[in-house]
Amino acid sequence: MWIAWPAFLVAAVLEMMVFAVLDPEMLTLFGERAGWSRYAVYTVTFFIFWFMMMASSALTTLLSMSPFEVNRRRLESLPSSER
Repeated sequence: MWIAWPAFLVAAVLEMMVFAVLDPEMLTLFGERAGWSRYAVYTVTFFIFWFMMMASSALTTLLSMSPFEVNRRRLESLPSSER
């Protein structure tokens, strides 16, 4: 939840900002018109933005942890015979 919801909100704002400037009907792929409906373009780009924002938030969360916390979590996940 700490990663998904903030990423959702940022993706929604980013989508509004991008499509305030770009027309989905004018998008091209490899020099050809995409041929997708407006709603398909909105949906696909929203999920791309959401995934990228989740990856960014997850990486930020991981990098904010101290090495001790990362190693402790790794040790806790191992069976007691391998510690």
